[in-house]
Amino acid sequence: MPENNLRYVLITAAKNEAQFIELTIKSVINQTILPLKWVIINDGSTDETEEIIKKYAIEYPWIEVISLPVSKQRHFGRKAVAFNIGYQRIKDLDFEIIGNLDADISFNHDYFSFLLKRFADIPDLGIAGTPFREGGKQYDYRFSNIEHVSGACQLFRRICYESIGGYKPLEAGGIDLYASIRARMAGWKTRTFPEVFCIHHRKMGTAKQKLLAIAFNGGYHDYLMGVSPVWQLLRSAYRLKSDPIFGFFIMVGYLWALLIRAKRLVDKEMIEFRKNEEKQRIKKLIRRIISN
Repeated sequence: MPENNLRYVLITAAKNEAQFIELTIKSVINQTILPLKWVIINDGSTDETEEIIKKYAIEYPWIEVISLPVSKQRHFGRKAVAFNIGYQRIKDLDFEIIGNLDADISFNHDYFSFLLKRFADIPDLGIAGTPFREGGKQYDYRFSNIEHVSGACQLFRRICYESIGGYKPLEAGGIDLYASIRARMAGWKTRTFPEVFCIHHRKMGTAKQKLLAIAFNGGYHDYLMGVSPVWQLLRSAYRLKSDPIFGFFIMVGYLWALLIRAKRLVDKEMIEFRKNEEKQRIKKLIRRIISN
């Protein structure tokens, strides 16, 4: 099926995104292939987020805003909760692709056309996306898992999304990672296509103590999501080359979670699946090193 025949819908969960959401909206309305529907969930914003969305919704009737009351919940699972509310609004529409789009990114006019073509060309592609650039930097996918699709913009084939039960509201975060793994466990391909990128405008904090906390929490979360000790050691060793302190604290966070036997967020089946995937990646890495 040509990409022009693939109908897609978008859902965005936004909370206090007045600084950047207009960049995202302008990126979408300038696409060569427009979405059938775009539902933006204003998740209790206390800034001008809702006013900005409504301004564009008046001009573009395929944009709809749903406003939720201010919630005391402050965990990462709120994004999944908001997304699922948006999905209920569009589930009866006739579409093939559904996208989870963050409210602080921008991209070129042919961004979705590119991704739709990937779905058209690869029948068993379940989830697709691209890297994001932040501060002019982009992760080097030669040393990463190209099968993981960032939650900044994560497009699903509809039957894939429904087959894995949609997003799971994990309070510790990682809903995009969880969805990608579940899709592969169900036999779907998941892929990041580095030929194209989006720009992430909300930059990560630069205070040293904050960066160390991010590294520690990242390692801790890796344990919760079933990463094996061997893979974590290799990941930390790779980061040590570019940022020794950051790489060290990733491993410290992981080891601390292991020491206190933190409760995993995933079941034994997913842990075993991840372990097998990581073994295959290590084998490929060794073969690449030997061949060079």
